[in-house]
Amino acid sequence: MAQQLFQRVGVPAGRLRVDRIVDEARHSADPVRLMELFGLSNLSATRYVLSAHPDKRNGPIAP
Repeated sequence: MAQQLFQRVGVPAGRLRVDRIVDEARHSADPVRLMELFGLSNLSATRYVLSAHPDKRNGPIAP
């Protein structure tokens, strides 16, 4: 049922999820928060934060 709703709107559910993760990464820049909210691995959460904040690439959270 939910999939049908997304099809009618024209936005895949996966894209909506990624959009929410990126938005949260822009606001918080905290990989632990992303891990807790979205069930991401450490590496995935770090990648989202670094994507949203390229200035942190040489900082303490860089993989």
